Amino acid sequence: MPKLKTKSGAKKRFKLTASGKVSRAQAGKRHGMIKRTPKQIRNKRGTTVLSDSDSRIVKKFLPYA
Repeated sequence: MPKLKTKSGAKKRFKLTASGKVSRAQAGKRHGMIKRTPKQIRNKRGTTVLSDSDSRIVKKFLPYA
């Protein structure tokens, strides 16, 4: 069997945790921070874990992760 290629968009955006869950960056922090409240900006810091239904899709794009 040939090797599977990893989707390069997925490898830039997602990372697998030690328990096998998919972590991603928080959405909504690229631009327009003036419109957001300080609480929103603070809560969007760091990363979060993807839901199970979404992580099943993402794991197809990361075959060896």
